[in-house]
Amino acid sequence: MADETPYPFEDTQDFDDARRGHIASLEPGTITNEDGEVVWDCDAYQFLDADAPATANPSLWRQSQLVAMKGLFEVTDGIYQVRGFDLSNITFVEGDSGVIVIDPLISTETAAAALKIYREHRGERDVVAVIYTHCHVDHFGGVKGVTTQEAVDAGEVEVIAPVGFMEPAIAENLYAGTAMGRRAGYMYGAALPRHAGGGIGAGLGQTTSTGTVSLIAPTTEITETGQELTVDGVRIVFQLAPGTEAPAEMHFHFPQRRALCIAENATHTLHNILTIRGAVVRDPNAWAHYLNEARELFGDDSDVVFASHHWPTWGNERVVRFLETHRDLYAYLHGQTLRLLNQGLTGIEIAESFPMPPGLEREWSTHGYYGSVSHNVKAIYQRYMGWYDGNPTRLWQHPPQEAATRYVEFMGGADAVVSKARSSQESGDLRWAAQVLDHVVFADPDHQGAKELLADVLEQLGYQAENGTWRSAFLSGAMELRHGNFGTPTKTASADIMANLTPELFFDALAVKVDGPAAWDLDISLRWDFPDHGSSHRTSLRHGAFTYGKPRAGETVTVLTVPKPALSRLAVGDVDGAREAGLQVDGDVESLVQLFDVLQAPDPGFNIILP
Repeated sequence: MADETPYPFEDTQDFDDARRGHIASLEPGTITNEDGEVVWDCDAYQFLDADAPATANPSLWRQSQLVAMKGLFEVTDGIYQVRGFDLSNITFVEGDSGVIVIDPLISTETAAAALKIYREHRGERDVVAVIYTHCHVDHFGGVKGVTTQEAVDAGEVEVIAPVGFMEPAIAENLYAGTAMGRRAGYMYGAALPRHAGGGIGAGLGQTTSTGTVSLIAPTTEITETGQELTVDGVRIVFQLAPGTEAPAEMHFHFPQRRALCIAENATHTLHNILTIRGAVVRDPNAWAHYLNEARELFGDDSDVVFASHHWPTWGNERVVRFLETHRDLYAYLHGQTLRLLNQGLTGIEIAESFPMPPGLEREWSTHGYYGSVSHNVKAIYQRYMGWYDGNPTRLWQHPPQEAATRYVEFMGGADAVVSKARSSQESGDLRWAAQVLDHVVFADPDHQGAKELLADVLEQLGYQAENGTWRSAFLSGAMELRHGNFGTPTKTASADIMANLTPELFFDALAVKVDGPAAWDLDISLRWDFPDHGSSHRTSLRHGAFTYGKPRAGETVTVLTVPKPALSRLAVGDVDGAREAGLQVDGDVESLVQLFDVLQAPDPGFNIILP
């Protein structure tokens, strides 16, 4: 939110660094798919080339100006980045004859555009390897924009990733992917218009591209810290950093170039311990540990550190300071939250008054443009203590709509609450106005005055927010109150992700779609043979619960033979398409039909700001 700290706007080092090494820009700044639809628009942020308006926190405006800088940049001899073509960066490392690609963005279209601008200025080098720093979609989704599955299968291109990459890369988009995607529309302001009163950026990057998401499975896994590879003459030393910003993540060093890739664990913002779109809570203690280890392993031998977002930091002394600052940042959040938690404070209480050390506050890169101290502290509390704060009066509360109806009745009815909320808005107590108006719109979703006033209040909260995702969430809520539900603008559960399903992930995905009450009376056992995976499984649907394990010897059940193309069709509920793709059923096909009949498709357009 708005902060009274006097920021050092006279410090322009970040602008110098963000411009350093600029070679070329994309002109015009739009990237389209094969149908001519715009999937990324750099030019939409040209309005940022102005002083901060009243509709934006000056600190976030400054960050957005930096992040919106686009084009091809030289990092150091033989290492180049394309920035501003997507939420993340793509990096090119030149070898003896070809080029290594690090983190090929979200979409094939944006990754292809980045490779094109690189080749225009550095020559037609073949891609010889792709490195995924971690398992989030903005670091692998565009891989088929820089290479092909055929080239990888032929051994022409190596795909390198940290051990354990594939399961979370797929699972995040399967288990809770629909809910995360809908909430991500709020978090990234995907539907907001791009202007000074709308979407100005998410702090980590401007927003997410909307092109084709792809995936190619790794051919080489990094399994331990200190592991080395030489790729096209380039020596790379790896450090595993699991459980930090992603479940599977790694840093790596280029000794010949004295360059360190720190993945997404030290960028020019405080990151998320728990994103507001939802995720598994991350471990800030491990995060600090692995940054300290990176400093010890590589700090003294690095003249530049670059990440999967934002701009690099140059100079050995500055590199070391940058790593140590971010190590201290996550260690402080973890340590102090635990200290206060053990004093009996709840997550909300800790977050409400959590002073940061002045030495960290003076660093622009620690500010909460993407993560925030407030929601990170609550996440750390959640990691250790869960949702319940220990007060039994909060152990079994009414759900939001039921509670809202009672609150509004207690407070004198909807009209009275709206009138009082307007007074709170006028006095500047926007947080309270939003809190009470939330009760009104949940108790009476058709109360137009409440919706209009809440939209105004959320808009003002958004304009004040230093955090890009908070701004986007506030303004997206205001937009939906005024114009209706905009659904989920971006989708990451792509055909390539479905095509890389393992049988186990497929079964897990089925289990979370079973409509339990509809399946209470079913008792279905099936044997599944997966010839392309070399495995067989037995599944059971009993008491509304879908489980799987090893086949039972001698048991007579329907047997399904599922080649890989059929599996990807079954994963999206298309039984007829699966049979066309080679699914064979030996036995009672009705058992399979009954199973799929009780699967409930997720809803990508569920309500958020209204009940």
